[in-house]
Amino acid sequence: MIKNTVLISLYSLLWTFPIPIILSLIINQLRFQRYKRLVQTVLYAPHFISIMVVCGMLRIFLSPSGGLINLIFGTSIDFLTESSAFRTIYIASGIWQDAGWGCIIYLATLANVDPRLYEAAKIDGASVFQRIKNIDLPELLPMAILNLIMAAGGLMNVGFEKVWLLQTDLNKATSDVIAVYVYQQGIESAKYSYSTAVGLFNTAVNIILLLIVNKIASKASDVEFV
Repeated sequence: MIKNTVLISLYSLLWTFPIPIILSLIINQLRFQRYKRLVQTVLYAPHFISIMVVCGMLRIFLSPSGGLINLIFGTSIDFLTESSAFRTIYIASGIWQDAGWGCIIYLATLANVDPRLYEAAKIDGASVFQRIKNIDLPELLPMAILNLIMAAGGLMNVGFEKVWLLQTDLNKATSDVIAVYVYQQGIESAKYSYSTAVGLFNTAVNIILLLIVNKIASKASDVEFV
């Protein structure tokens, strides 16, 4: 249970944290405003779909009989019963749903960059990648560190709703996380004191992780955010 929570949290952070930064850098390079707004809208839209609808879509797409993924690969695998596939499904769906929304704050940061910096870099012959490396990334670094600290504060809080809706008896080996365990013990088994203690332990771990990441990040950037 704790192992599953830690692994899902770490893999989610590893894969989902850099993608909004990459998306914001790509979108910032688009020069046609109408096309840029269209791309932003398409990327933002999944964030407003409820978790229940997303899980319903995943069950349809991953269905062994007529599911889109199985049609593409010519297979008939029930992915939701495969323990080894659960983490990939959870993380990939999270990236699709939240990556576009997460890049908003980075795009807002890049919008405040002085255009004269780009013009000076172009005059000096800097390529696109050099401008990104020497102008965009340094501007995004403080915001990225702040978001990393905030993400670390909720590292152990694996989303209950999605796990609960996608969990089956066959994938419990990798989908049984602390949030589901607390629900089962507190609501289903009526062990209120025990489930509360587990929830408090989870919160305490989050606070410790928050302080540790903040110390490391503040030493790296000489900026104390918490």
